[in-house]
Amino acid sequence: MSDFKLSTELPSWKKLQSIFESIDQFNVLEEFTKDPQRFEKYSKTFKNFDDSEILFDFSKNLINDEIKQSLLSLAKEANIEKLRDEMFNGDKINSTEGRAVYHVALRNRSMKPMLVDGKDTAKEVDDVLQHMKEFSNQVRSGEWKGYTGEKITDVVNIGIGGSDLGPVMVTEALKKYSQPGLNVHFVSNIDGTHLAEILKDLNVESTLFLIASKTFTTAETITNANSAKDWFLTKASEKDIAKHFAALSTNAEEVSKFGIDTKNMFGFENWVGGRYSVWSAIGLSVAIYIGFENFENFLKGAEAVDKHFTETKLEDNIPVLGGLLSVWYNNFYKAQTHLVAPFDQYLHRFPAYLQQLSMESNGKSVSRANVFTNYETGTILFGEPATNAQHSFFQLVHQGTKLIPADFILAAQSHNPIANNLHQKMLASNFFAQSEALMVGKNEDKVKSEGATGGLVPHKVFSGNRPTTSILAQKITPATLGALIAYYEHVTFVEGAVWNINSFDQWGVELGKVLAKVIGKELDDKSSVETHDPSTNGLINQFKKWSL
Repeated sequence: MSDFKLSTELPSWKKLQSIFESIDQFNVLEEFTKDPQRFEKYSKTFKNFDDSEILFDFSKNLINDEIKQSLLSLAKEANIEKLRDEMFNGDKINSTEGRAVYHVALRNRSMKPMLVDGKDTAKEVDDVLQHMKEFSNQVRSGEWKGYTGEKITDVVNIGIGGSDLGPVMVTEALKKYSQPGLNVHFVSNIDGTHLAEILKDLNVESTLFLIASKTFTTAETITNANSAKDWFLTKASEKDIAKHFAALSTNAEEVSKFGIDTKNMFGFENWVGGRYSVWSAIGLSVAIYIGFENFENFLKGAEAVDKHFTETKLEDNIPVLGGLLSVWYNNFYKAQTHLVAPFDQYLHRFPAYLQQLSMESNGKSVSRANVFTNYETGTILFGEPATNAQHSFFQLVHQGTKLIPADFILAAQSHNPIANNLHQKMLASNFFAQSEALMVGKNEDKVKSEGATGGLVPHKVFSGNRPTTSILAQKITPATLGALIAYYEHVTFVEGAVWNINSFDQWGVELGKVLAKVIGKELDDKSSVETHDPSTNGLINQFKKWSL
């Protein structure tokens, strides 16, 4: 644990503040003029285990060598390397819950020793993966059959939070690798509409349910699971549940009580946080959908980024640079948001996945030294796939009053090169043009030279100098996707380390759950309530009048 209370006490933080205050108008375009090698200097290429590459271009960001060196000094003073090594050593860096943070052990396909409490996790993790391999192969091949002998055509994952967002995103992103005739569906919302809409087109005889809850007590998940079981039992019997339900859980007693054969239970340890769990048994729906070999390549891609993160010096360390840039904008430019825009339709759920990763991890206001911070922490992450997003909120990014740092993601090779690859070329042209336009802008003279006059001129001026990071992959493969997720995981880690907060608990999620349980009991009858604040009492009582 860092031995300082607040990040603002660090010498490099104070130096960065001084640098920022001394900047009259930092202009990225001028920096390119000063240094023709700026692109080469500020871009990094990551080589994956399968020799595929991802280019990270940081050159359009609002930094120069002095700023970069000061940010790197900040990283060292914040003991990022020490905290990183503690995480990879299985130390209990989740201080408020007394837990290790060891999702990195889930993608340890090199089977190197990775210990928690003196116990090597490598075999334990591999045993679960081999169980997932056997089960997913049986479902995909048709060997696993339902209670009437029908093969499985539809898999329904019932979970919430990390037990849903990760599998949803990955199965969408890797849809091209799916097996025809085998579909996956996801239910997370306690709103009955979500479950009802999924089930209405499914066949009891050919549907497999995966109940994803570590404790098997998560209220929303178990409520949805019980309703799914009720639906199943309209045609089948209790003894048939074992053929149509599996559990991603560690609570054998509750799993068995539900009717699931514990042989079809896939566990994971308490050092696996929900938002980091897609690498674990929670990824079973992914393994079934894309095949275990592809799922393993997904893990290996993340493992390759882990290796880069742990072995590369800070100045060339891609996640470290990404995380430090986020701190620079958040804490010195006072940018409150961060845009992630994938130029890839398959990645349409990627920003939603990153929202949980980033905001649940770093949405904290208390440091690891147990004092409230006097600086901003987590950014508000948002995004949608481009080019659609260009016709909605990009107006604000280009001409609004807020600075919105952005990441743009593109694959050079499309999985669907239709119309002689015309679509991908148009997509790529927008990817390049948007980052260029945000940097270059358009000044008043240029606007006038294009024929604008009078009061129309200021409306067509673009300030430019708006920072972007361009991430260009060769193709979105399982390995590439694994690498991209691991990159953002470690970016989030770096942010939290600099801010000296615990990125691995989520106490803010709990309060609403506790109150909901209390209120849930109050909704069982028509009597008026007076136990809450006047607004909540009024809302509950009106709801009762209209719904009961």
